[in-house]
Amino acid sequence: MMTTNVATDFDLKTYLKTKCAEVEAALEKSLAVVYPETIYESMRYSLMAGGKRLRPILCLATCELVGGTAEQAMPTACALEMVHTMSLIHDDLPAMDNDDYRRGKLTNHKVYGDDVAILAGDALLAYAFEFIADRTKNVPPQGVLEVIRRLGRAVGAAGLVGGQIVDLASEGKPDTSIDTLNFIHRHKTAALLEVSVVSGAVLAAADADTIERLSRYAQNIGLAFQIVDDVLDITSTQEELGKSIGKDVQAQKATYPSIWGLEESKRQAEALVQSAKDELAPFGHLKQPLVAIADYITARTH
Repeated sequence: MMTTNVATDFDLKTYLKTKCAEVEAALEKSLAVVYPETIYESMRYSLMAGGKRLRPILCLATCELVGGTAEQAMPTACALEMVHTMSLIHDDLPAMDNDDYRRGKLTNHKVYGDDVAILAGDALLAYAFEFIADRTKNVPPQGVLEVIRRLGRAVGAAGLVGGQIVDLASEGKPDTSIDTLNFIHRHKTAALLEVSVVSGAVLAAADADTIERLSRYAQNIGLAFQIVDDVLDITSTQEELGKSIGKDVQAQKATYPSIWGLEESKRQAEALVQSAKDELAPFGHLKQPLVAIADYITARTH
């Protein structure tokens, strides 16, 4: 896909690599294996399975953008990855999307069984909130509470779960409307990306206008991310993507390409990314990671 060039003095690849290493180090320390070992091993199996760590990185980037520090945001960044990992473990279950591979590895239930995988997801979700409350330092209690409130909303029936329920109800219905499809992905994909972006700003005590602007940025990149995901499900290979491909067609799911076609889907994703970048106009040079991440979403191959 085409992408707009960002400032040439910013190297996104190096930035992502550096931030990803910081997140990996924090995640490694976040969860020890103790008795009963099976559940902790299952939690760690999926939590430490790699991935782009995009959500935690967005949280760190926005916290620094509005004058906060990585230290203030890191517990929330880790918690976001715990919640995201829970959603992947549960999404892959036979009763949901029934996937055997994730990030190039066997899915959690394929290694530990459905029962342990369900409990590992539950445990990661609960631990995420404990982790924010327990580990966040140098942030006023009101800011920590607001992050917990927003994350709870993003992951519940008003967010991720609501999107998933409509998604399940739409399976086998290729005539699903674009409005329904947008509802699914605004809730299932964009809600967690949005709270990742906004929570970083909340931790750094950003004002309401800044939070609104960053919300719109995140909603736009969230929808663009899903459109690109749908395109890659058709155009990529399992090796590139690290998970099963062609599943949407097989499940008779409505997707953006099934409604718009490939070229229009790519165009819509690019328009959303441009709108997202427009929201960052008032910010200084610290916006560069967020600008580059928006561009990266439409340029990615996995």
